Amino acid sequence: MAGRGYKTEAVVLRSIRFGEADRVLHLYTLERGRVGAVAKGIRRTKSRFGARLEPLSHVEVLLHQGGGELGTVTGASLVRAHSEAREDPYRLAVGLIGVEAMLRLFTEQERNERAFTALTRFLDVLDETPHAGERPSLDPLALAFQLKLLWLSGYLPHLTSCAECGADDATLVGYSPRAGGAVCGACASHAEALALSAEGIKGIEALLASPLAAAATLGLTERAARDALRVVTASYEYNGGFRLRTLSA
Repeated sequence: MAGRGYKTEAVVLRSIRFGEADRVLHLYTLERGRVGAVAKGIRRTKSRFGARLEPLSHVEVLLHQGGGELGTVTGASLVRAHSEAREDPYRLAVGLIGVEAMLRLFTEQERNERAFTALTRFLDVLDETPHAGERPSLDPLALAFQLKLLWLSGYLPHLTSCAECGADDATLVGYSPRAGGAVCGACASHAEALALSAEGIKGIEALLASPLAAAATLGLTERAARDALRVVTASYEYNGGFRLRTLSA
């Protein structure tokens, strides 16, 4: 569809300075999944839509797709600014973890309505959720969203039986990215497993089973949150070969 324009809902995942006054935007769109686009003149004070295209913004954009990889933004209107999240440093940090996870896990120009809905729901809940801790990386909403993205992208860790030997009556003590899930004590050493507590397994299962809006009410302990974070980061590294910069901030 080179040379044609189209309108779509989108969330701004990242904004990078380009040239004197432009920005390159990484967008996750309802119609085409992940796309890149140039917003020309967006950094000028008189830009028509500069303030509408900040990271976390849920917008309706008009994109012109030429012959190159990047489209051009020719119009933008806000669906939801998410200013509540952006103006609170803690919630902003949680939001940036979520959009970076989206950026790294969903890289294709392919429509995925479930992924788009999960992303917009995450940001809506983030606006309404008060401080849930001191470390954004251990925030229940951030962990729940990342686990659900792993599920949507096909990397959901198996937690109901040993992912190595299949035993469903053994105590699970570790997480093996290679095996794709939790492993029993007999398999932990040769499966190159990370330690995983029963508390952590229970917490991960609760985060996956509950709506995003309920994540902050689950009473997740710090041990469970740390175990969930280790599973998430190990899954990223093993399956995608990446680490999130926002998790180390």
